[in-house]
Amino acid sequence: MAAALTAADRSLRWEPRCRQQLRHLQDGSRIAARLPPRLDGQWVSTGCEVRPGPEFLTRSYLFYANRLFKAFQFYYWDPSCREPSYSLIIKGKLRLRQASWITRGATEADYHLHKVGIVFHSQKAMTEVAARINQSSGEGCSGFLPPGRSWAPGALYELLSAKTERDCTAALGFAMHELSLVRVERHHQPLPGLQQSGSSLVEELYLGDIHTDWMERLHYRPTGYQRPLQSAVHHVHPCPACGVIYRADEHHPPILPAQAELPVQLSGSWVSTRCEVRPAVLFLTRYFIFHGSNHTWQGYYYHYSDPLCKQPTFTIYASGRYTQGVPSSKVRGGMELAFKVTQARVTPMDQVTVTMLNSSEPGSCGLASSWSIGVEQDITPTNGCLALGIRLPHTEYELFRTEHDPKERSLLYIGERPTDGSSPDRPDKRPTSYQAPLVQCAAASEEFPNYYSLKYVGKENANGSEELKPLPVALLLLIALQLLRWD
Repeated sequence: MAAALTAADRSLRWEPRCRQQLRHLQDGSRIAARLPPRLDGQWVSTGCEVRPGPEFLTRSYLFYANRLFKAFQFYYWDPSCREPSYSLIIKGKLRLRQASWITRGATEADYHLHKVGIVFHSQKAMTEVAARINQSSGEGCSGFLPPGRSWAPGALYELLSAKTERDCTAALGFAMHELSLVRVERHHQPLPGLQQSGSSLVEELYLGDIHTDWMERLHYRPTGYQRPLQSAVHHVHPCPACGVIYRADEHHPPILPAQAELPVQLSGSWVSTRCEVRPAVLFLTRYFIFHGSNHTWQGYYYHYSDPLCKQPTFTIYASGRYTQGVPSSKVRGGMELAFKVTQARVTPMDQVTVTMLNSSEPGSCGLASSWSIGVEQDITPTNGCLALGIRLPHTEYELFRTEHDPKERSLLYIGERPTDGSSPDRPDKRPTSYQAPLVQCAAASEEFPNYYSLKYVGKENANGSEELKPLPVALLLLIALQLLRWD
């Protein structure tokens, strides 16, 4: 049934590209995910990746039909992946198991490492890594490389061998637990150019996330994903980095094309590029508006119960202020900011969320026992919502970075959330890696400063006017809701 457009909903007309992108993300029919996934072939990074630490790397993984695999991890000194430090070559065997009971849409797997070797690309890299390994407690690792050993270009040193039961990888924070959670997505990308019609296949390989705490990464079993690898055959176009990484090996690390380092300019509107997955079974999309003139911001967090972001559970609107950024001394290319959250509103979108919120302690999350599907409540008067892990007012210490993708779109990277579900509420908890990027969908001059709701997806009716239809409702596991972190 058609519904009248409110003033809030009409404001969507001011940002058609943002609205279009949000609708695009909800069109889950364009994405196919096979269970169990088919991994045969080579998969490569699409750009320079940043892991907690920080670590800058690119990856190239080759899976064979007989379940054996060979993986390359290329590490760098810089966030553009142009100054190689060392390369790892990893060989082993992977066995896919059953669909994950924890992360919907994923497949669990077991892996066994046969060998891990390392090639250094400079004397500096060799000296630093050797010192770390020589100080480690691994059996037979204290004399991995004698002090003062000269760098030999191309020399391969063995870090791990299943045959000799030697493992000197711990000092590098190395683990391949990412292979224990696997998902492959397929979709079609429109062919570039106005004169071309049709589409090309794109395949993406999602592997388990890396724990944000260095001390935990060796033991952590992932429930979220890293930035996906793409098929060396079926990848996005253009992808300047894909071919370079595909042709690389441990002796010839990829040197990615040079990119201009952009200043962080937040003003404007930014939206998710895909349905995002976080640890603790959390699927969401994000939409932000930054007002550079007065350093205020608005954020919309759309939570779902499925990996295609089609079954909404609840939406959060938050707003506040942010500080002037300063270059990060720890993460090259990053900008450090502090964000203060002063206001928030919650809209439950399914019955499970409604039941949970109505069962919360009186005075801890909006008006007690008054929640209903599709009806928004201001949680500012109760200083947040304990059931959803929201505390107001609240300050977070963030890390931002901007860059252009090969299509010259502006991308915004915001610091990765702590894996343990806590908040970066102290300077020493500031992120050292990034979440999936947001794409700019409206420039500063196109901003619409008023609050609006996106509880409904607009569709044009036969008369050409916009008809608002409610989003579908789905169940969400209560155990997942208890672990949610909203930003």
